[in-house]
Amino acid sequence: MSEEYGYGGGFALLVVLFILLIIIGASWGYGGFY
Repeated sequence: MSEEYGYGGGFALLVVLFILLIIIGASWGYGGFY
């Protein structure tokens, strides 16, 4: 649990989750929301 992992890893994970949410939403038919 180093500093660069806590910041960089956390930020990267947040971005990945956000992208996955958009992809899943679009595949489910919520693409119009974005």
